Amino acid sequence: MKKKTGKPPRETARRRHPGRVRVEDVARAAGVSGATVSRALNRSGPVSEDIRKRIERAVLDLGYVPNGAARALASHRTRAIGIVVPTLKNANFAVTAEAAEGRLVEEGYTFLVATNSYSTSRESDLIQSLAAHGIDGLILVGAQRDPAILRFLDARGIPYVVTWTLARGDVPSVGFDNTEAARRLASHLLDLGHKQIGVIAGLTGSNDRAAARLAGVRQALGERGLELSQELLIERPYRIAEGQIALGALLDRAPPLTAIVCGNDQLAFGALIECGRRGIEVPDELSIVGFDDLEFSSQIKPALTTIHVPAAEIGVRAAEYLLAKIAGRPAPVTTTVSVSLIVRESSSPPRTAA
Repeated sequence: MKKKTGKPPRETARRRHPGRVRVEDVARAAGVSGATVSRALNRSGPVSEDIRKRIERAVLDLGYVPNGAARALASHRTRAIGIVVPTLKNANFAVTAEAAEGRLVEEGYTFLVATNSYSTSRESDLIQSLAAHGIDGLILVGAQRDPAILRFLDARGIPYVVTWTLARGDVPSVGFDNTEAARRLASHLLDLGHKQIGVIAGLTGSNDRAAARLAGVRQALGERGLELSQELLIERPYRIAEGQIALGALLDRAPPLTAIVCGNDQLAFGALIECGRRGIEVPDELSIVGFDDLEFSSQIKPALTTIHVPAAEIGVRAAEYLLAKIAGRPAPVTTTVSVSLIVRESSSPPRTAA
C-alpha cells in the first residue's frame, strides 16, 4: 500500500515501470544464452557481429537496462538529464547545451553531455548508457535515428525532446523548418540576380538537417526555373578546412560561379579563406552565404550573410519541455523558434546583373 505524504500524487512525475526486463528475457528474444548476452553487453568476450546485432535489437525492443541503474530506477527520480549532440566543435550546439544546462541547474538538475559524431549507431549506444545511469529526461538533436531507440525510451518512461528540427507525428520537438530557412537564404541570392550558384552542403546521408537545407536550396532554384546539377554541388563534413577544400574543388571543376550557398557557417568560413588564398574578392567577384550565425560570423571580414538560429532559446525551450513532462504539466508537442535572414557584407548583386 502506498504511503500517504500529504501531497497530491503526480503520476507523470514517476517513471513508468514495465515488468522488469532481465538478461534471460533478452537472451530468449535474441535466441542465445544469457552468458552470450552478458559477454556482448559487457564486451568481455568474443561475440559474432550477427549475434551482437540480434542482442542489441532485443535490448532496444524490450527496453532492457543493466542492473547498474537499479538503485536510481527504484527511487524513480535521479534529477539528472542528458543531452546528445553531434559535436561540440560547432559552437551553436555548445550554446544549446549550455542554455539547457543553465535552465535545468536552476531546478536542481545535473546535466550530462555526450557527442555522437553524427553516427546514429553511436547515438543509440550513448542513449542506452545514459538510460543505464537513470536519467529523468533526454535532449536529442535532429530526427534521423533508429526508431527502435525512441521505443526504448518510451518503454523506460524517459521523456525526450528532439531539437534543431521539427519532428513528424507525435515526436516532441523544439526547432525550425530547415528547408524553408535554406529556401529563404538561396532566394536572397536569386533576388540579387545570381543564377550561377554553387552549393557546399553538409553530409546529407548522416544529417537530416543538412538534407533539409539542401532541399530548400533546390526548391528556391526550382521556383526560378533553375536546377542544381551535380557539378555545382559538393557535400563535405561541417568543418572550416572542408569548406576551403570544397570551394577550391567547385571553382576548379564548375562553370564560372557568382555565388555559393554553404550548409553552415563553418563551411562558409572555409570558403572565405579559400577566396582570400586565390585572390577572389568577396562579394564583388563571388557572394558567399552561410547558415547558423555563429558569433564569429559578424566579426569576420567581410561579415557573413547567414541564417540566424536562436541556439540558446532552443536549449531553454527543450529544458522547459522536459521539466513540464517530469512534473506532469501539459507541454506542446511542437515548439517552433523563429529564424531570420541576416544580410551582411558577403553577398551582393553579381557584376553581370543588369
